[in-house]
Amino acid sequence: MQDQDHTATTAGAHHAEHAHHAEHTDHDDHVYLSLAEATPGPEGEGRWAYGTGFADPLLGVDTTLPAGLDGADLAAYCLMLGDDALVLAQRLIEWCTRAPELEEEVALANLGLDLLGQSRLLLTRAGQADGSGRTEDDLAYWREDHEFRNVRLVETPNGDFAHTVARLLLFATARGALYEALSAHPDPVLAAVAARGVKELAYHREYATAWTLRLGDGTPYSAERMQAGLDAVWPLLEELFTAHPVELRVGVDPATLREPVLKALSAVLAEAGLAVPDVPPLATVLGRAGRDGVHTEALGLLLAELQVVARAHPGATW
Repeated sequence: MQDQDHTATTAGAHHAEHAHHAEHTDHDDHVYLSLAEATPGPEGEGRWAYGTGFADPLLGVDTTLPAGLDGADLAAYCLMLGDDALVLAQRLIEWCTRAPELEEEVALANLGLDLLGQSRLLLTRAGQADGSGRTEDDLAYWREDHEFRNVRLVETPNGDFAHTVARLLLFATARGALYEALSAHPDPVLAAVAARGVKELAYHREYATAWTLRLGDGTPYSAERMQAGLDAVWPLLEELFTAHPVELRVGVDPATLREPVLKALSAVLAEAGLAVPDVPPLATVLGRAGRDGVHTEALGLLLAELQVVARAHPGATW
């Protein structure tokens, strides 16, 4: 009887915990869907992101800043995360018509669209939180490279397919861990984006892991290319764990993610028969890197292509 009571109590506690988790998840999904399914705006109010009219992505969502949260810091943090997603989305979409197989071309484009969706919401939140009123398009198309706050990993050129897989594996693993922590953030918009992003990035990591295993455990040549890709991007990994003051004030200390992320990456590489690269991190410039607006020349070239149409026809819609 005592065992039965204990079992019933445990089951009841588990049920209550599950119900609480489901309620929290439902709330996050509701907020995210409110963000992502904004009603298109009136004709003539087109936006560059998709080339068609749509309303403010935060329309209908309570964007009141939680008490004690600094708007400027929240905006700067959302800008960092949004720039990461925007720049990597652009890189992945560059594979259209260039991927080794049609199926992979579609897959990479879909991964890029996931990141673009995250970027839209984060950039919009940044413009709202700092009171500037800047839109996602203002931030995407009218800033110079030194005004972007993405980590340098995402701006590196695609290289070959193995290089792209290696970069995606590192980013998706680290960003998934970060979003897991941010899903409990006091800002409801950031928390909702993170909670939904965890699911998207889990697939991104799964995709990159599958190809890492396939190439690493394939032919000697495929393993060589995969190892070369890892060696090329690994020096950029440490920047993802280096805290910027804004991250410490309003976000998650990325240094706390280093151990679990490296453990997860090491497990994938071991299964693929690949070595964890023994390379030094990419040097900073007087201690400054991507979060400070210090980038490689690759970002300027990427932005030139990303921004050219909007700048050639300012204010145009279609």
